Amino acid sequence: MQDPVLFTLTVLLILGTPGPTNTLLATAGATVGFRRALPLLPAEAAGYLVSILAIGLALGPAVAGAPAVAAGLRLAVGAYLALLAVKLWRHGAVDLSAMPVTPRQVFVTTLLNPKAIVFALGVIPFGAAPWWPWMAAFLGLLTAVALAWIALGSLLGRAAGAAGRARLVPRVGAAAIGAFAVLLVVGPLLR
Repeated sequence: MQDPVLFTLTVLLILGTPGPTNTLLATAGATVGFRRALPLLPAEAAGYLVSILAIGLALGPAVAGAPAVAAGLRLAVGAYLALLAVKLWRHGAVDLSAMPVTPRQVFVTTLLNPKAIVFALGVIPFGAAPWWPWMAAFLGLLTAVALAWIALGSLLGRAAGAAGRARLVPRVGAAAIGAFAVLLVVGPLLR
């Protein structure tokens, strides 16, 4: 994809779609506020960079041509997300002043995010020379979208706090991540 407008719209659409990483960013924004959630941005960028570069430059043909590998990855990601959902759910019963979402969790979740496969195999033009300006543009768009998810979470968190429902925020995030885990594992079986 080498049209700048189409590239921008595609990246914004994919990154803006709710998913596990966006849920973690919004949950962090809701529980600890916008500023304290900002350290999660480099973790998301690093997760996407590692995943997209590994798939786009090395693993693409293996993943695209081996349904068993894709199914195994889907199960591994689903299991990880389920464990993450349980941790986040348990956090809803403890001190909300502590960060419920760590940079490591965001990095691993993003590293395993199926969106990275779409970016690596269909959006970032690895066959074009040079491809790195597209990757740089991707990171700029990623930053804007991540800031929006953190800001949205922060607004929702303040609203929940004003309504006396702040403890529900991590649990709502946990439920959303748990739903993504189930969809990831069960979705292909329903086709």
